[in-house]
Amino acid sequence: MKASAFVYPWDVNGDPEAPARIAGLGVEQVTLAAAYHSTRALTPRHPRHRIVTAEHAAVLYPLGDRWDGRELRPYAAGGWAPGDAFGEAAAALTEAGLEVHTWVVLAHNSRLGAEHPDTSVVNAYGDRYPWAPCIAQPATRAYLTDLAAEAAVRPGARGTELESLGWYGLQHLHAHDKTGGVGLGDAGQYLMALCFCPACREGYGRYGLDADELAAAVRTALEPVWQGVTPSDGGWTGVEKLLGETLANTTRAYRDETARTLQEEAVAAVRAAAPDGFQVLLHADPVSYHVGANPGVDPAHILSVADGVVVPCAGGTGILTPFARQGKEGAVIAANFTVVSGMGGSPGTLAADAAGARRLGATELRLYHAGLASDGDLEAVRCGLEGR
Repeated sequence: MKASAFVYPWDVNGDPEAPARIAGLGVEQVTLAAAYHSTRALTPRHPRHRIVTAEHAAVLYPLGDRWDGRELRPYAAGGWAPGDAFGEAAAALTEAGLEVHTWVVLAHNSRLGAEHPDTSVVNAYGDRYPWAPCIAQPATRAYLTDLAAEAAVRPGARGTELESLGWYGLQHLHAHDKTGGVGLGDAGQYLMALCFCPACREGYGRYGLDADELAAAVRTALEPVWQGVTPSDGGWTGVEKLLGETLANTTRAYRDETARTLQEEAVAAVRAAAPDGFQVLLHADPVSYHVGANPGVDPAHILSVADGVVVPCAGGTGILTPFARQGKEGAVIAANFTVVSGMGGSPGTLAADAAGARRLGATELRLYHAGLASDGDLEAVRCGLEGR
């Protein structure tokens, strides 16, 4: 199974030993960040720093002229990734014999929401989620589609992995996050993800719903949750129980269609900008109403649009099955395992985890994250990949 390790440019630039170290893990590919959200990252082996603070979502290369005069545009990185940080790192990794693919984060951008509040998801209580651009808004969709095309197709890249290409919701590890005091459950998270910005209110109307009545129904449905009653029914059944089948399924139909069309448009834009043979994968969850960095998709649809998916397996490999069942010849189904012990990963069981993923239909591996892992974790990864 082909394996790729996630890497940031700042893991490589300024550390001449980094490319050979990553290649020495036994991976054939790196998934290198080209557009990324704000983060604070450890660099445990870098000769010049140990902590990198990326203050806001940014592109890690010089912006193209397509953004001239546009209100919504990407932000350049600061000192944490100056100049063409992506290009510098990509060249060094390619020289080490690694295939470079871009890692592009899309609908997750707190600075965009802070400077352009009207772009954000608005919940049923009127609260804005500045980290979550609403993917129903035409201007936001145009911004995301163009960002996907530009950030994905960097010089030297052989493919891309698009993250957060769909709905984002309440789940977000914000600075000093204090949102875990009430157990929302899967159903509560869905209701808190429903957007009521002007574009979504109009969208609900096209599906026969009155947005004000829907917002009131959401607030009523959530009242027991705020009183401490976590929905007992999991999955979609819980959503239907809280909101009622008709409202639940109509909102889902609207949101599914909105996400599907954006994914189609973004992938088409990447393909139009890319050379022949350029691979396009999406980070994805097989349950279409799920939100976040791995947004929910319909497996059959997404495998007809993209070349494959990157699937989060931190909670188990069963999530691979809905994609594998589609039986698309040549489709990439990449099982994504966290290999940083301090972040809940299990690098010591990588060989067994990879074997289990293969049995469930995985064709490739993704390893999160070569730059964040300790020396001991990296050694366990090397041993694990030897046992593929």
